[in-house]
Amino acid sequence: MNVQEANREAEAKDGTLTDRAYLSLRRDILQGAFKPGQPMRLESLKDRYGVGFSPLREALNRLHSEQLVDVAALRGFRIARMSLPQMWDNIETRILIETEALKRSIKKGGDIWEANLVSSFHSFQKGAQRLLSSTRSFTQSEFDEFESRHHDFHNALIAAAESPTLARLSEQMYHLTERYRRPALAKTSYQGQTLQRDHAQIMEAALARKPNLACDLLAAHYRKTGKLIEGMFNENSKPFD
Repeated sequence: MNVQEANREAEAKDGTLTDRAYLSLRRDILQGAFKPGQPMRLESLKDRYGVGFSPLREALNRLHSEQLVDVAALRGFRIARMSLPQMWDNIETRILIETEALKRSIKKGGDIWEANLVSSFHSFQKGAQRLLSSTRSFTQSEFDEFESRHHDFHNALIAAAESPTLARLSEQMYHLTERYRRPALAKTSYQGQTLQRDHAQIMEAALARKPNLACDLLAAHYRKTGKLIEGMFNENSKPFD
């Protein structure tokens, strides 16, 4: 193997390790494994994730670009803090992005888009019903499965928008709002039947090719979730710790 080939192989390996560190860190941040404002010490992260400093720095810089991690000169990386004003800004920004994407998707989507939307809703509904019918507290893996199906449904809504930029921004805003939604679901009695009804109504409006109604329902659903989180915040002086 010559020097160029060795360098390319090393770069590919570093890229794979960065991706692994990024996905693991993002998962743990969203699941609340780290407290808002907590310093991210590279030495401890190296032990936790089994990767070197370089991939960790790259992963943290990616998370910084997604507003999940803060960075300051001489202080290093910290988990981004959470607040009600920031949450509402995230929600309203998500509404702006996803309602535009949804309008485009409804206009351009064909039979395959409709079929995928119905399929993703069915999967989401089954997952929601399974959690609602359980008499015990659900496990982290069960919640992760439900959240994955929820994510798939919202992606299916805007899948026909034909805008990689809107899709990328939607993905970022989804995860920013997920940080707030997860503790709300864990600490409050979330109205599961209302959750299912909201999503069903959004899907039905989209399939009926009623973009204004579908967008209004989507925005109302996001703001309803925000009100739930705000209520939790008012009941608990440190709801995100």
